[in-house]
Amino acid sequence: MRYLLVAVLGLSLAGCGSVYRTPKVVEGVAGGANVRVLDLNPETVIQANRSPYSPQTLPAFFSQTAGSGSGPRGTGALPVPPLESESRPAALEMRLPPAADPGPYEIGVGDVVLLATPRATSSVEQLSGLLAAQNSRQGYTVQDDGSINIPDVGRVRIAGLTIEDAEAALFQRLVENQIDPTFSLEISEFNSRKISIGGAVASPTVVPVTLTPLYLEEALAAAGGITVEDQDYASIRLYRDGTLYQIPLTQLYSRASLTKTRLLPGDAVFVDTEYELSQAQDYFTQQITLVQARQSARSSALAELQAEVGLRRANLDEARSNYKARVDLGADKRQYVYLAGEVGKQSRFALPYERTASLADALYDANGVASLTGDVSQIYVLRSSSDPREFGAITAWHLDARNAAHFALAPRFELRPDDIIFVAQQPVTKWSRAVSQILPQILSVGSAVTN
Repeated sequence: MRYLLVAVLGLSLAGCGSVYRTPKVVEGVAGGANVRVLDLNPETVIQANRSPYSPQTLPAFFSQTAGSGSGPRGTGALPVPPLESESRPAALEMRLPPAADPGPYEIGVGDVVLLATPRATSSVEQLSGLLAAQNSRQGYTVQDDGSINIPDVGRVRIAGLTIEDAEAALFQRLVENQIDPTFSLEISEFNSRKISIGGAVASPTVVPVTLTPLYLEEALAAAGGITVEDQDYASIRLYRDGTLYQIPLTQLYSRASLTKTRLLPGDAVFVDTEYELSQAQDYFTQQITLVQARQSARSSALAELQAEVGLRRANLDEARSNYKARVDLGADKRQYVYLAGEVGKQSRFALPYERTASLADALYDANGVASLTGDVSQIYVLRSSSDPREFGAITAWHLDARNAAHFALAPRFELRPDDIIFVAQQPVTKWSRAVSQILPQILSVGSAVTN
């Protein structure tokens, strides 16, 4: 009797509508909606795909690149250095240096001086045990500060002084230090004042200027003489104090007085075998300058181009990042398809940009049909009509996948915005859920009856 009451109670509960109700697709007019069910087959798939639809497009900055810059950069075409041919003159110009008398020799840095006693006979003797005079090649070298360092006397500045003035300065210092001032000053090595000789000579060299005047012929002889085959256009170039002088070689030998041209400390002598070298020098200088200008321009242009492209790329990245943030925050109007019923995950599926999505895309993005509860024979795509004259009209595209071959239609069926994909539940699932709902009530009533 107890169990009979429990069964009657359960049936009464089912009859009064308190048990689980399952969703399903019902064809016909219900609740103001006119539902039409069409089985999916190759023909109806084509029919469904005919509905007008244009996928959303990404903003233009997703297809843009940083580019390669706004245009060519650099110095452009550089002028071609002029090279004008010149005819050789009939004769080279004579430009003589002015006559000069440098006066007495002045001791300079690097010169070596000797202090010797007048009692010296065959060799230089030592002065009072203090002054260096072991032999004719020893002495005091004038240091960088212009002084010589004498033991027990100290440093005495003699650079820039003549020999007489230097002797007077040394005499005074010796007297101050109570040393016998009987001595003589000699210069053993002349190292402070020199003349350089180069060009078409046998051995380019540097000739020191000594106490005796140095003339051009002596300087040329010290360099081994002139080695010029064609004397007609050879010349002696003398550079002095920023001015260039010129003596044609033919006149040098025809006028003996020119060989007695006195040279001064710091002069530079160059034996030139051409009548004019400055033009070639200028040409090569211009060529080097142009190469350097082009290299500098290319480096500057590359740096500017990289900076411009970097700014463009940063702007594009920022715009794309901002757009993705808007999408993540729901500020962008996306198009969705909704999945309900016995799918792996009830959710909404965002339609992709710039292409269509298929039924298979949405199903498998939501993990497909639930294998334990879903009814593969009841897969629907619900689509409302966009025609205002068909308000409330819904087409239910039905896929019966009990034959697994019908799944081949899913990749061909194109989805539209606001489509709803619905998968019904299996009958046993419906019964299981109904039982799980009423079983607690039955057990509760049974317990009450028993008591």
